[in-house]
Order: sequence, then C-alpha cells, then structure tokens
Amino acid sequence: MLERRSPSSHDDLVDHLVRSTALPRGEAARVVLDVLAYFDETTEEFVRRRHRELQAGGATNPRIFERIAAELPHRAVAPPELSLRQLRRIVYG
Repeated sequence: MLERRSPSSHDDLVDHLVRSTALPRGEAARVVLDVLAYFDETTEEFVRRRHRELQAGGATNPRIFERIAAELPHRAVAPPELSLRQLRRIVYG
C-alpha cells in the first residue's frame, strides 16, 4: 500500500492537474495519490492482482500468464523478465 507522504510533497503536481483539467483540488490530490499507489505496487502484487482480474473475466491460466508476461515490460519500472513458471509460482507459491 502507499506510504503516506506529506501533503505538500506533491503540491506542484496537484496544482498542474487543477490548471490543466477540470478537477477540483481535492479530486486532483486523490488522483495523484491513486497514481502513486498504482506505481508503488510490487511486481508480485501486480502479478497477483492481474491474475485475479483476468481470472474473474473468464480467462484461462495459460492465456492469463501469457498476457501478464506481455504486460510486465510496459510497467513504469519494468521488472526483470519472468518465465511463465515464475509467474505461476508468484500466484500459487
């Protein structure tokens, strides 16, 4: 989960969102915190979350793990390449 940062640590970004969008300041601050939380997610957390989401959508494990493997390199900070076996081990231990 996201570590709480001081309210002023992202004021410049919040100010930019308020100027460049129709978002009120409170919503812009929430968006910044949501984005930071998204990018704070570890590789393992991402793999588990995406597995749950794709499984809930009816996808089968072979397609799920191939899709996750294809998505990982496009993360903001791409993790090292993981094999399908490594992905399964993250989910199932």
